[in-house]
Amino acid sequence: MEMLSQLNHYDQQLFVRVFSPRRSHLAITLTKIISRSGEGGLHVLVLLLAWQSQSPLFGSLCLLLLTAFATERAVHWVLKNAFQRPRPQPTNSASESLATASSKFSFPSGHSSRAFLLATVLLVIYGPAASLAYLWAAAVALSRVVLGVHYPGDIIAGAAVGSTTALLTASALGLA
Repeated sequence: MEMLSQLNHYDQQLFVRVFSPRRSHLAITLTKIISRSGEGGLHVLVLLLAWQSQSPLFGSLCLLLLTAFATERAVHWVLKNAFQRPRPQPTNSASESLATASSKFSFPSGHSSRAFLLATVLLVIYGPAASLAYLWAAAVALSRVVLGVHYPGDIIAGAAVGSTTALLTASALGLA
């Protein structure tokens, strides 16, 4: 229990160093755009682009992405409700988040989980050529801390949940 308390303390300290409500309007707007790209709409766009391009890998991509996404959402919901970790704003009254969170709990980050799930699915299906998707996923994850709605530990856990779910689903489907 002491170890969890210590991790929570470090997580809160790191949050305070990364989050600053005093950013330029442009920086906040760009961060919000990056954050919103992790809400799941890009997953649909990827499927539409693969279908439109008549990719021979479309069937595998569709099967893996939809199955992994459904699994990830279930795992995320269970973890979020099991841990019930409050978001940074209530525990750090000196700061005010720059975005509205979709739920009152923060662990793990759903945006991070979805972003890393998509990046991992693309890597499994398209190989190293898709590895740049991890830069986008990392930007989405970091945006959640910058906007003040997640602690760094939340986004690390989200990244682990999304990536692991994608890899286990790919393995179960015989795609990895």
